[in-house]
Amino acid sequence: MPARIRIVDYLYTTVPDKPGEACNVLFKLSAAAVNLLAFSIVPMGTDETQLVLFPDNLNSLARASEDAGILLSRPQHAILVQGDDELGALVDVHRKLGEANVNVFSSSGVTDGKGSFGYVMYIKSQDLDNAARVLGL
Repeated sequence: MPARIRIVDYLYTTVPDKPGEACNVLFKLSAAAVNLLAFSIVPMGTDETQLVLFPDNLNSLARASEDAGILLSRPQHAILVQGDDELGALVDVHRKLGEANVNVFSSSGVTDGKGSFGYVMYIKSQDLDNAARVLGL
């Protein structure tokens, strides 16, 4: 199966860096039937944590967050790659971006252990149109 590549929205919220805080946010979103394509937690100093949310449906996340009193950033964009886990699966993607002078300033990926992977690439907003063009999006 060829990799599926798409631009996705992400938003973030900041919570206290305490046990259960991320779980509380995830519980509220789950109770509102918000489906997340990806999720990441990033420490922000010594007492705060940033939760990065990649919703399947931006409007669903916005409504649920407002109802639950979760303050979100404005939407930003990343590129999500999903496909079969094979040696060199991301080489062509990075080659195309590099040749177009598009910098991936951060990324994160995971395999499911059964032959598939997911990979999120963060690209500066001024480079997103160029990245989309060279990746055929």
